[in-house]
Amino acid sequence: MSKHVENTEAGSITAPTCAMGYAFKAIEGKWKLPVMYVLGERGAARYNEIKRELGITNMMLTNTLRDLEEYGLVNRTQYNEVPPRVEYSLTPNGYAIIPALKEFEKWGQLLLDAKK
Repeated sequence: MSKHVENTEAGSITAPTCAMGYAFKAIEGKWKLPVMYVLGERGAARYNEIKRELGITNMMLTNTLRDLEEYGLVNRTQYNEVPPRVEYSLTPNGYAIIPALKEFEKWGQLLLDAKK
C-alpha cells in the first residue's frame, strides 16, 4: 500500500522530488504512452512507421518524440546514409514501463468485455 500523501509542498505529488509526480510528468499527454507501446512492440521504428500506426500529426509526433527523448525514454539513432535514415527505440528506462502497459492492456480488455 502506498503511504498517504499530505497536501503540503514537500509531500505533494507535484513536489520536484516526488517520484510518482515525476513519472506522471514523463508520460503525460495523449500520445506518449501510445508511442512507447508501438516502440515496445516493434523494437525500433522509423518516424513514418510510428505516424502511420497511430494516425498522429507530424507536429504532435515530433513534440512527443522530443519529450520522450528529454526524459531519457526514447533513443533517436541517425544513420549516415543517403537518403538519411532515423530510427527511434526505447531506452532501458523506456522498456521498464512495458510490463505496466501490458497490464493496462489486460485491464482495457476487462473493460471491453464488461461492455458486451
